Amino acid sequence: MTQFQKFSAVGFFLLLIVTVLALFTTDLDTAGLSDPAIVPADVAWILVSTAFVLLMTPGLAFFYGGMVSKKNVISTMLQSYISMALITVLWVVVGFSLAFGEDVGGYGIIGDPTTFFMMKGVLAGKPWSLAPTIPLVLFAMFQMKFAIITPALITGAFAERIRFSSYLLFIVLFIVFIYAPICHATWHPEGILFKYGVLDFAGGTVVHMSAGWAALVAAIYLKSRNEENKVHNPARITYVLLGTGLLWFGWFGFNAGSALGSGGLAALALSTTTVAAAAAAITWILFDSVTGNKPSATGTSIGAVVGLVAITPAAGFVSIPHALVIGVVASVVSNLLIRARTKTKVDDTLDVFACHGAGGMVGMLLTGIFANKAFNGVVAENGLFYGETSLFIKHAITLVGVSLFFIVATYIILKITDLISPLRVSEEDEMVGLDMSQHAEKL
Repeated sequence: MTQFQKFSAVGFFLLLIVTVLALFTTDLDTAGLSDPAIVPADVAWILVSTAFVLLMTPGLAFFYGGMVSKKNVISTMLQSYISMALITVLWVVVGFSLAFGEDVGGYGIIGDPTTFFMMKGVLAGKPWSLAPTIPLVLFAMFQMKFAIITPALITGAFAERIRFSSYLLFIVLFIVFIYAPICHATWHPEGILFKYGVLDFAGGTVVHMSAGWAALVAAIYLKSRNEENKVHNPARITYVLLGTGLLWFGWFGFNAGSALGSGGLAALALSTTTVAAAAAAITWILFDSVTGNKPSATGTSIGAVVGLVAITPAAGFVSIPHALVIGVVASVVSNLLIRARTKTKVDDTLDVFACHGAGGMVGMLLTGIFANKAFNGVVAENGLFYGETSLFIKHAITLVGVSLFFIVATYIILKITDLISPLRVSEEDEMVGLDMSQHAEKL
């Protein structure tokens, strides 16, 4: 029996246990679905937004799949698709509880895994305190889509060289020990960062910084691909364009859906989202052009995604003109970081850190500069641009603190994963390509 078969046997056994547990935790109380506070229009918008955000993961699969070599397209895309399956089950069993369950110990770091274990009480529970007009179960499903795409974002950093079984274990550990704690700390009313006053409208810190830093650490830990595999032509630029379109479309659910209602705040978030993406895309091709490169479809696509990343933490807190500024600044910063990375030995295959990590950090800092109470009552202190310093200082301190957490925690779970199931494929498997060596499939 191969190591992968042994790993699969353990996974299948765990799934059987989960299935048996599900038989005895069926919740027939649906009182929460008919709570008088529920607003049908808000429910309709978040239902649509939930579907939009799920579409982003297939969009990411095409975005990444088009950039890798032809012999690694299927494996790269599957890493995104499998996240939809695996993280959904994990979220139902314990993920939602860890992220949004009752705070453990009053530390604001993690939720009680028993609060919503196996979604117990989700249909009966009152709406989430920060989403009072939609059923709790809808809030749980909406948040699940964020948990799905976050580990999928990391895959671009170690594309073309990670074992599939090890990847599955890694993303489970990532959700439990990195994503759930930062989600709880940032978005739970008892979370340490929430109470500190950190603003993250739709996941600049929770999603993009966590994925970006994890990607950088993973790229360093797994070391570089062999030289022959590092030089290749992207398999399908058309896939990259398609993926960008799906991501841009889905991001309206990601950001505007994070208003958790269908009112003016959602309209603001939708507007700032598309403006930042457009500004970043055009900035990328203009910057490339004036620095000696030809305007490319890939560059335009990366620029758009960087703009979407950067506006994510700020989408419901800033003005539309400031969204344009955020897109421009993030685009230039990420472009320069990619150029700098190519001069190092770090093999972040698809530059996840430069796009998502750096984009998230730029967005976080610029939220601390441009956020204003006029756009969202959640803003307790105006940004630096309006003459107040407190919010910006809090964001700068938090950026350093959470970055250190992401770096250390990622290294630990990579080490644990590697001990249980070696992360790196063999040199022979890498040369053959992961499509054949891991999945016995090819384009």
